[in-house]
Amino acid sequence: MSAPIVVHRPAPTGGRAVTINGEIVGLAHDDHDLIEFLRRAGLYEPEDILDDRHWVEWRGGRAHRYEAA
Repeated sequence: MSAPIVVHRPAPTGGRAVTINGEIVGLAHDDHDLIEFLRRAGLYEPEDILDDRHWVEWRGGRAHRYEAA
């Protein structure tokens, strides 16, 4: 089973697309952006799940890195 939150590979111009249950919720440029997307989606204390593989899958790059590819 895959995680419901996916942080996709860094874009050529920087930032990473974020999907929740297959729906695009935005382009994160840092963890603050990502936390805000998760908060808006209704997750309680989203900062606590960023490194939980059951919740968040980081694809195509290191976790917490948003620089241009």
